[in-house]
Amino acid sequence: MRTLLLAFGLLGLVTPAAADSCGDLIDRVVAGTQASLVKRTADFAELSASDGIGMTLACGELSAVGVQFRGPALPAAYFPLFGRAGHATTGIPADVIEAAGVKARDSAMTTRHSNVDAAAALVTCTVVNSAGGPVTACAVIDKDDRR
Repeated sequence: MRTLLLAFGLLGLVTPAAADSCGDLIDRVVAGTQASLVKRTADFAELSASDGIGMTLACGELSAVGVQFRGPALPAAYFPLFGRAGHATTGIPADVIEAAGVKARDSAMTTRHSNVDAAAALVTCTVVNSAGGPVTACAVIDKDDRR
């Protein structure tokens, strides 16, 4: 009986660490992008990167990372950062994510929104002109192969 209680006790020590897969994902994105964590909930994080670039991370069975910038010209660091963030989230090579992001954003410049397949992920970009200036928002989203 003591062995059984000890086993359940040890399982209780292991479960909280294993249950924080969002924390692990946040750590990978921060390490891969050098972004700073701004705010976190159980399944979402807001991050801040260089050059005024904002990032969001949604954790779950199908995770997604988004990169946003407000301004007329994207910083040179935007797409390399996007590629690294996508790689940290999906494992897809950063250059594949970066190229898909450039393609999706180029198309979104005329159509407002565009999607591009990138291996096991979907890259999506939106460009919106607002009173505060143009906003570019691109995301890498895990695909759901079950649908």
